[in-house]
Amino acid sequence: METILYTAEALSTGEGRNGHVRTTDGRVDLDLAIPQSMGGSGQGANPEELFAAGYAACFHSALQAVARSQKVKVTDSSVGGRVHIGPNGQGGFQLAVELEVTIPDLPHDQAQALADAAHQVCPYSNATRGNIDVTISVVED
Repeated sequence: METILYTAEALSTGEGRNGHVRTTDGRVDLDLAIPQSMGGSGQGANPEELFAAGYAACFHSALQAVARSQKVKVTDSSVGGRVHIGPNGQGGFQLAVELEVTIPDLPHDQAQALADAAHQVCPYSNATRGNIDVTISVVED
């Protein structure tokens, strides 16, 4: 990376997925818990929720930037993120992501083209490309 524009820093303490995370600026300060479906209490946030929120927000920003560059209005647009975790068949785990893009009042093909372009510039998409399955779908409002 030639130029660093921003650095986020966080610390995990306790027992990882059953611990605590806090950013150095204190804006994120959460207890974590393994989801019930994975044998935990589910009484706290988990890394997949944080990843889903971060990816959705980052992708939405990329979508808006692409739309601005093409002079297309994406008023009331939204991006929903789902992060799945499951066994990888080799004793470990893997992730998969689904992003659901909604752009009211825009033809489906045009909305899909914007989503595809956003996938090329989004930092999360660039980081995950070739590493995990990412599915992007455009849905009607």
